[in-house]
Order: sequence, then structure tokens, then C-alpha cells
Amino acid sequence: MTPESFIASKASEALKALFNVEADASSLQVQVTRKEFTGDFTLVVFPLLKLVRRAPEALGTAIGDWFLENVPEVSAYNCMKGFLNMSLSPLYWSEAFLGIVGDADFGTLPSSGKRVMVEFSSPNTNKPLHLGHIRNNLLGDSVSRILKANGHDVVKVTLVNDRGIHICKSMLAWQMRGNGQTPESSGKKGDHLVGDFYVEFNNILTEQVAELVKGGMSPDEAAKKAPCMEQAHEMLRKWEAGDPAVRELWAKMNGWVLEGFDETYKALGISFDKVDYEHDTYLLGKELVQRGLEMGVFEKEADGSVWCDLTSDGLDRKLVLRGDGTSVYITQDLGTAERRFREYRLDRHIYVVGNEQDYHFKVLKLILSKLGFQWADEIYHLSYGMVELPDGKMKSREGTVVDADDLLERMYLEAKATSEESGKLVDIDEAQKEELHRMIGLGALKYFILKVDPKKTMLFNPHESIDFNGNTGPFIQYTHARIRSIMRKAAERGLDCDPSSLSGELPMNAKEQRIVKILGQYPSVVAQAGGELSPSLIANYAYDLAKEFNQYYHDTTVLGETDALVRKVRLVLVDTVSSVLEKASGLLGIVLPDRM
Repeated sequence: MTPESFIASKASEALKALFNVEADASSLQVQVTRKEFTGDFTLVVFPLLKLVRRAPEALGTAIGDWFLENVPEVSAYNCMKGFLNMSLSPLYWSEAFLGIVGDADFGTLPSSGKRVMVEFSSPNTNKPLHLGHIRNNLLGDSVSRILKANGHDVVKVTLVNDRGIHICKSMLAWQMRGNGQTPESSGKKGDHLVGDFYVEFNNILTEQVAELVKGGMSPDEAAKKAPCMEQAHEMLRKWEAGDPAVRELWAKMNGWVLEGFDETYKALGISFDKVDYEHDTYLLGKELVQRGLEMGVFEKEADGSVWCDLTSDGLDRKLVLRGDGTSVYITQDLGTAERRFREYRLDRHIYVVGNEQDYHFKVLKLILSKLGFQWADEIYHLSYGMVELPDGKMKSREGTVVDADDLLERMYLEAKATSEESGKLVDIDEAQKEELHRMIGLGALKYFILKVDPKKTMLFNPHESIDFNGNTGPFIQYTHARIRSIMRKAAERGLDCDPSSLSGELPMNAKEQRIVKILGQYPSVVAQAGGELSPSLIANYAYDLAKEFNQYYHDTTVLGETDALVRKVRLVLVDTVSSVLEKASGLLGIVLPDRM
């Protein structure tokens, strides 16, 4: 039971005993006391005035007096207008601490009985994963972990965009200028090789447009009528018609890319429960388009294209099928959503997609609603801002993307350089150092990205992210390793660290009570992060806990404490900090080392 729920339950008892008023504890407002006031937690009295006709301070004082007489866990109170600030006693903090220590599932909420699907990553098979994909993947993976900790049955999926004009561009450029290259012959990862030909297509297009403009054509018209563009669109039509040669090339080049993706996912620690492919889903959308025509939701133009008129809803007319019968993105999203809700019996579907697609998801939900699907309101777009490096923005067609693999390697090198400079990794063999450098680099990357609210555009600085003393992943990793070192030394000395014999009011000073207070907030933070779909709340909680511990350890003797009971309480406390840091970091996908 959290301190908030404990106080709320007792306040409910107080209202019944004092005024014979029934008040559900869950309806009472309890919050952490503001720093400028004395107290630990505050009961907001104002909402109770409609139940009890008294002045705010008089009502708060009456409830406060009842707490002092009947609740030994409350040691003092003060009432400021409609705010009853209560200080919790050493007995309460002892009981709270033992409750945390004895709860193996601390921070994991009971099953909600709800199934939630989280779709993220969803790359195109015409280029490797880049920095934008990294933020997408880390958000999707962390949100999935947080929702699972909130008791939901979570299904992690990705939809690979493996067909369409962008795929055909890479294929055509490979045919024109690839000279039969393969990942093996070129020595490149498959996704990198195919990405090079996506860039090469743009080079070809630029050359052809320049020639057409020289001949008197406008740049816009030249971009549409360039031979390579017409060939790419013809290739797409052949693909949809099942042309054997086009399909064979498509399967080969997509295979190269997917193998490359798997390597990158493994390096990031990302996995999926289900992988869908656009070539399997776009026809589903076509069936819904036909249904929408029959329902009068869609309308067909003279050129054969199909549209949905959303102008009366404050949006615009949306193309759902081209005149030549080929799909657009909204087509497959309609079909995929319908199939997923039906097959998985979903309670909610969360799409992790950048904020440039905000309008797309408004349209998707609205069209699904017009098609009669009541679950359309359970679709949620987790919209996130772009991420940039100090070097600037990315443009994949021009080959200026910040490649995910290159960034991971850069993080490893940054971690290695910083660790060697700081002298942190001493007395560790080279193989362990290599593993730790990878772990620190990846932890730094994940933490730096996830500590920022998803909605915000962010600037990622690799060097700044690896700082053993700042608000970073390595700081939390080092704190955990420091605690494990303390616990190893305690074990070597044969010191008693078994919490099972602890009971009653424990000898804890104010700083230790402060740590217990922060530990006790963890379940609420997990619940809030799940409700807001914001890993940043978890990240910043972990930092606050690590910072508080380091200050405590700087000021407090642990291993050298001579009083056996005090030493035991302190060892159990720091061990619990380690455990909760591990739980919180696990929700971010960050591994904490035992040695550094």
C-alpha cells in the first residue's frame, strides 16, 4: 500500500468516525507535501467541504487530531487553509520499508485483464535503421515494458513496409548500376547496401531531371516524367500483378535488408512478438475500401480513384485507393487495424509514430469510426518529436542519415574513451571491459533519449550522454555497481544482510526515511508512466533515486557501522535501492552491471 493510499484509507475512517460520512478512499486527494511546507503527505480538504459543512481549517484540524489519536504511523500535522499536511512516524517508515523488502513483485501492478498492442519500428526495406528509428524503437520497447508492469497483456508488433514505390526505387537503381553486388561481394550489411541504391536512385533522378529541364521542361514536370520515375512506377505495377522477375528481385533485396535489421535489433536489445509485412496487409485494406463504397462512406471518381470526404469533420478529402487500383498508406492501415482487433481481441492499439503523422492517425480513426468499428476510439497515436544530432538534420534520399549501426559504434567508442579517462574500469580484464563498454554505451543512448518527454523534439549529444556524474545512464549504472560492490564486501566479511528477522520500528535516520519515501513512490511512478505512456517518468525517477543514494552514502557509514542492527538495516536498505534501480532501468531496457 502506498503512503497516499494508506492516508486516504485512514482519512475515510476518520470521516466515518467523526461525522458519520461515507467517503470512498479512492476519491480522496492525497499528494506529496510541497517543499515549502512541513510534512510528508497532504490530504486536500477542499473537496470534503461538500460532505461536511465546516470551515476548511476546522475540518482539517479535526481530521488531524483524529489521526494523532488513532494512527500511530502519523507523528504530527499542520493545517494550512484547506491542506492537511501530515508527518509520518518512524514506525510508518519502518513498516513501509519492510513491506517493500518483502514484496518480490514490488512495482508490478496486478493483472488488468486488458490486452494492448504496441506497434513500433515499422521500417522501410529501402534503407537501414537510423537515429529516428532508434527513438521510435526505444520508446516502443520501453512503453511495452511499462504497460506490462501495469498488468496489461502486451503484444509487441512491427509492420515492415516492404513494398511500394520507395522499395522499387532501390530495386531499379540496383538493376541500373549495381553490377550484381551482394552483401557478401561488397562486404556491407544488406540494409546498408540497399540503402546505398536508394541514394543512388536520387542521383539518377537528379541527372535525368537536369537533362529534361535543359530540354525546356519545368522542374516539377521533369521530376514526374523522368524515365527512372516512370520505370519505378511500372515496376510497382508489375509487382502488384505478381510479375515473377520483379517478385524474385524484391524477395532477394528485402531478404538482405531484413537480415541487416535483425542485427541492429539484436544490438539494441529489441524484439517483437509478431512481425507483419505490408505485402500481406495492403489487400486487406482494399476489401475495406470496397465495403466503404457499398456503405456510402467512400466515393469513386471518374478516373477510378476512391476517396473519403471528411470536410464536414473539419478535415479534407482523403484518397484511399489510386485510380490504377494501387494502395496508399491509409489503405493498409485500415485493413491491418481491423484484422488486429479481430484476431487479437484487443482492448487498445498504440502506434508509436513520429508527430509528422498526427494528421494521418486522425484520419485513420475517423474513417474506421465511419465504417462502424466501435473500437476506433481505442486506437492511440503515441506521437513523438524528432531527434537530431548537433551535426544537424537527416535526409535519407541524400545519404545524410545518422545510421543506427554507426551511432551504436560511436556510443561504444565514447563509452570506452570516457571510461579509460575516468579510470572507472580498473582491475577488469579486457573481455569484461569490452562487454562493459558496450553496456555503458547502449545504456547511455537509451537513457538520454528516454529521459526526454516523447512529445518534445530533442537534440542527442553522444559525448554528453556518457557522463558518470550527470543525469545519465552511466551514472545510474555506476551507482548500481557501487552498491553491488558494497554487498560483495559485506558478504566477504560475513555481515548479516538477511531482512527476514527485521520487524517493528527500525533504527533509521531522516536520510534513510527519505530514501524509503522515494522507494515507496516507485509503484505510483510506474502507474503514472503507464497512464501517460511516458518512459521519461521512469528515467527521471531512477536518476533521483541514484542521486539520493549517492548523497546518503557520502554522508553515512555503512560497512564500518559498529551497531549490528543499524548496519544490517543500512545494508538491507542499500540492497533494496539496487533492486529498485534494476527494476526501473529494466523498464527502459537498460542493463545495470554488477561491476564497474
